[in-house]
Amino acid sequence: MLRDHGDLLAPIAAGGALGSLARWGLATALPHGDGAWPWATFLTNVTGCLLLGLLMAFVLGPWSHTRYLRPFLGVGVLGGYTTFSTYELETYVLGGPAPVLALLYLLGSVIAGITAAWLGLTLGRVVVLDSGREVVVDGVDPDLYPDPARGEDR
Repeated sequence: MLRDHGDLLAPIAAGGALGSLARWGLATALPHGDGAWPWATFLTNVTGCLLLGLLMAFVLGPWSHTRYLRPFLGVGVLGGYTTFSTYELETYVLGGPAPVLALLYLLGSVIAGITAAWLGLTLGRVVVLDSGREVVVDGVDPDLYPDPARGEDR
C-alpha cells in the first residue's frame, strides 16, 4: 500500500498541518466556557462538511484527473480542520452542567453537518454542470481510485 501511494504522504501531511492550524485559529478566536455551546468546534465541523461536499463535486467531475488534490484538500486540509474527537469530548463535558444543551449539540452537529455536506455537493454540482462538465456522484474514476473490493488495483 505505502509503496503504491507513498507519493501522497507529503501532500496529506502538508494539508493536515494547514487544516490543523486553521482549526486552532478558530478555537482561539471563539473560546467557550463550561456549560456553553462549543461554537468553534461546531463551526469547524459544519464548514468542513460543506467544503468537503463542494470538493467532492469537483474531484468527481472536472478535477478527477488530479492525483494529489483530493488527498491534499480532502484528507489533509479538511481532515486536519475537522475534529470528531473534540466534538465527542465537548459533548461529554457539556453533559455534566447542561445535559439538554449537550443533547442539542450532539444532534445539531450531526444534522447541520449532513445538511452542509449535501449543500456543498449540490452547489458544487450546479457550478460544475453550469460549466458543461458531468459530476459522477455514484462513483469515482476507477483509474484514479480503484475499488479493492472488486479486486482492482492501481
